[in-house]
Amino acid sequence: MAIATPDPLALDVRRIAGISLDLDDTLWPIWPTIERAERVLHQWLLREAPRTADLLLTPGVLRELREAAAKERSDLAHDLSALRRESIRGALRRAGEDPALAEPAFEAFFAERQRVTLYDDALPALKWLSERYPLVAVSNGNADVHRTGVGRWFRTAFNAREFGSGKPHAPIFRAAAASIGLLPKDMLHVGDDAALDVVGALDAGMQAAWLVREERPWEHGARPQLIVPNLHALCMALDTH
Repeated sequence: MAIATPDPLALDVRRIAGISLDLDDTLWPIWPTIERAERVLHQWLLREAPRTADLLLTPGVLRELREAAAKERSDLAHDLSALRRESIRGALRRAGEDPALAEPAFEAFFAERQRVTLYDDALPALKWLSERYPLVAVSNGNADVHRTGVGRWFRTAFNAREFGSGKPHAPIFRAAAASIGLLPKDMLHVGDDAALDVVGALDAGMQAAWLVREERPWEHGARPQLIVPNLHALCMALDTH
């Protein structure tokens, strides 16, 4: 499917009084960030828990530990930080090393996870959007808008861990709108994930813009009001002056 051009009949720009934005894979690519953070974690473990570092090099072990943590702590399904910390703790136990090292090991990972490389269009778009709309960050991930360097553009920020549930469930979208004194119908949500961002926002009563940096088909029922290949195109679609 070709990327759709902005359709003014589909997107009601006049209704938009605020914008919520996803973070990972919307403002920056997430996997290069995670891979770098995992390398930092491995170097930390080599120094402080070498048997655990060796264990995690075994193919399949890390996935097994993550799945075990998710199964044993289903109450943490919305908390990616806690799940990763529990995975590290499980690896330390299996390797016969101190499970208390899970906390500082995770902190080494988490600090590096906040060192993101923004897409080229992110900062110009955040500046343009924030001059026209109050912006709210809404993420299922564990990025911190201030530690990643984008906090100044946002009025408020929500993540699944602190809120207690995440996208695609309606409460986090409704809370994002309420945090800037708006109803969901007054909001446009922008994100890359078709199910979590677009379907979730539509179900919550928002308009939705699907950010598709790498072309792929739409595979759901209700469609977004806007499909854009980058944040520059989003700004162009909103620029009615």
